[in-house]
Amino acid sequence: MDATVPNDPGDPADLVKGAACGDTSSWNVLVARFSGLIWAVTGGFGLAHDDRSDVCQTTWLKLAEQLDRIEHPERIGGWLATTARREAIRLARARQRVTPTADAFVFDLRPDERSPERALLEAEQGVLDAARMRRLLRAFEQLSVRCRRLLRVQLASPPPSYAEVAAGLDMPIGSIGPTRARCLKTLRAKLGPDSDEEQA
Repeated sequence: MDATVPNDPGDPADLVKGAACGDTSSWNVLVARFSGLIWAVTGGFGLAHDDRSDVCQTTWLKLAEQLDRIEHPERIGGWLATTARREAIRLARARQRVTPTADAFVFDLRPDERSPERALLEAEQGVLDAARMRRLLRAFEQLSVRCRRLLRVQLASPPPSYAEVAAGLDMPIGSIGPTRARCLKTLRAKLGPDSDEEQA
C-alpha cells in the first residue's frame, strides 16, 4: 500500500501521516476539517478579523513545519486548538502594547446628525448594554474552563461541526449537546434574574 495515501480519509491520524508524506489531498482535508475549529478558538481573544486570519495562517504554518514531529496525530484537533490559542494570546498581548495616536481616527469623524434627545437615548442604551455585557462576562468567567471553551467554540461563525468540536476539545461527540446544555444552565443561574426585572 502507498504510504502517502491515508487508510481512512476520515481518520485524523492517517490524514496527518499522509500530509507529512507529502500527500496534498490529506493536507487539504485537514485544512477543510479543522479551519472552523481554529477560527472558533481565535474568537475569544478580542482580535480583529485580520488578526484572527493571521493566527489561523500561523497555526497552519506551524503544523506544516512540525508535521513529521506530531507525537499524537490522532489528537491533531487538540494540537491545532492549543496552537491557535497560544498564537492568539501572543498576538493579543502584542496588540495591547501598541497605542494608536488620537490623530489616526480624527479624519473619520463626521458631525453628529442626531437630535440631542436621540443622542441621549442612545448613550443611555449604550450604558445599559455595556452593563449587561459586563454582567455576562463576569458570569461567563465563573464557568469551568471546559464550559468556557465549549461555548466559545460553538459561537463561531460558521459554527464548527460536532466532529470538529469533539476533535478540538477532546470530547466524545455524544457529550457535546448535554454538556452545552449544562453549561448554559449554569451560566443562566450565575446571571440570576434579568437586570430589567431587578430594577422593577
